[in-house]
Amino acid sequence: MEIKGKYAVITGGAGGIGLETAKLYFKEGAEGVAIVDFSQEGLQEAKSQLMGQNALFIQADVSKSEDVKRFIDESMEVFGRIDILFLNAGVEGVVKSMVDYPEDKFDQVIGVNVKGVWLGMKHGFPALKKGGGGSVIITSSVAGLRGTAQVSAYVASKHATIGLMRTGALEGAPDNIRVNSIHPSPVDNRMMRSLEEGFSPGSGDQVKEGFTKMIPLGRYAENGDIAEMALFLASDRSRFVTGATMVVDGGFTA
Repeated sequence: MEIKGKYAVITGGAGGIGLETAKLYFKEGAEGVAIVDFSQEGLQEAKSQLMGQNALFIQADVSKSEDVKRFIDESMEVFGRIDILFLNAGVEGVVKSMVDYPEDKFDQVIGVNVKGVWLGMKHGFPALKKGGGGSVIITSSVAGLRGTAQVSAYVASKHATIGLMRTGALEGAPDNIRVNSIHPSPVDNRMMRSLEEGFSPGSGDQVKEGFTKMIPLGRYAENGDIAEMALFLASDRSRFVTGATMVVDGGFTA
């Protein structure tokens, strides 16, 4: 029971990584988990999969300060404390050259992936401090460690989360708040289906095959692979780990 008695908030909680992490947190003893997501339909599906668990379901836009403050306040009101804040919400944008990239899509990606992380720590730190500290986990990507053509907004956003993570680690340390980021290789979920199709419309399978050949372990990550790292970073086993970029990529960046 790695996180027995702890309370967690997961943004993007109805998506593949978020929901898998919520299930694992409950399995490992979490007392309560707030599932935060923009999609009402996704929240309904998550509710059906977490029946019988002490889960809170909150619709919110992580790029809006009032929404982030609301889900933090609601979680505190219901649970009484927050020990784990998993800032996992993210969007992929579109696949286009910088010259052709739509400005509104760029703004959306930065709003969710960067501002959403900043707002999560801005409003989440005081709540974590009240409970004596805790763990903030940020979903970044291997795209935050290298460049990839045609996804400038996504790459820029994932590089930016590293800066926010490191700053958060320094600012949170005096209050026993640890901040780390997870950097997955391609994960076998909806987001990668969207990117595969974007890179080669109608031939997404071929794109997946190409990416897979770039991964030494010979497969995409599964949602559960990322959830396991999110469990480690949430638990006391990582009590001396902060300011770290935790790469879960099957050797992709080796």
